[in-house]
Amino acid sequence: MAITTNAICNSFKKELLQGKHDFDTSSDTYKLAMYTSSATLGKSTENYTTSNEVSSSGYTAGGKALVNQGVKVSSSVAITDFADLSFTGVTLTARGALIYNTTTDGGSNTTDAVCVLDFGGDKTATAGTFTIQFPAFTTSAAILRLT
Repeated sequence: MAITTNAICNSFKKELLQGKHDFDTSSDTYKLAMYTSSATLGKSTENYTTSNEVSSSGYTAGGKALVNQGVKVSSSVAITDFADLSFTGVTLTARGALIYNTTTDGGSNTTDAVCVLDFGGDKTATAGTFTIQFPAFTTSAAILRLT
């Protein structure tokens, strides 16, 4: 199996209702890790894994911390999003990514999966910058939307 589609992780949906994720304050840290085309990631992914994570010059296992854009509700749609994320000075090929929360369960360190991003094919950078461009922070485009 591979990364075949963008997906909100099922475990995240449950944990959201349990109050384990906080997107509105700086108490939770979300990270983005990138993966090769050999990775198996999808809606059943529950935690960050190093299996088939990108391993190359300039990229650190576990990825990088994301900057949350906050939370808002408009037209009965609740949204949250992240600022674009760049990995500089890297040589890598990535097929997709995993967003995960490193501080759920009362602030203890965890690796709870939030969502899987499918790049639609291998994307590369050679001794350059690899940027994850998030959609606009709007009710029709934000990366996480509850309708």
